Amino acid sequence: MEKRITTPITKDKIKDLHAGDSVLITGVIYTARDAAHERMVKNFNNGEPFPIDLKDNTIYYAGPCPAKPGEVIGSCGPTTAGRMDANTPLLLDNGLSCMIGKGARSKEVVDAMKRNKCVYLGAIGGAGALIAGAIKKADVVAYDDLGTEAIRRLEVEDFPAVVLIDCEGNDLYEIGQAKYREI
Repeated sequence: MEKRITTPITKDKIKDLHAGDSVLITGVIYTARDAAHERMVKNFNNGEPFPIDLKDNTIYYAGPCPAKPGEVIGSCGPTTAGRMDANTPLLLDNGLSCMIGKGARSKEVVDAMKRNKCVYLGAIGGAGALIAGAIKKADVVAYDDLGTEAIRRLEVEDFPAVVLIDCEGNDLYEIGQAKYREI
């Protein structure tokens, strides 16, 4: 089932998202990859606030390519989410409600998702140029020194994704494999 959602992605919206649902997201999301996650957690553990308000926000695991002249952003495909797993539970425990990436998540992340009623969405790997078309505005908001891994605020319209793991821990990867084994 295809669903349209507008950010911020609150707990009320999350409870209606189920593994396998297709979604189109409109609103503000943030990019952050490995280096940004490591810095956010290190700084937080040293008493500094997060550089963005995590409450009901979405982090897209992407490091966009530079924009060509006249474009908002370059190719902006997802990176493998597992690379952020060591730092993700702390972000979820501090208000992050939605993550977008590709690939499976660790048990620790899924447990934190269930505990905090969060959702993990998948974007299509290899379709970064297509995804970039859904991005209407992009601005670096933190860690500019990280280059493509800086945290960016993106304004998106009909950003395509699929619910990979819902807030109950139902995992589309596991569901799909189980269905395949039945055949």
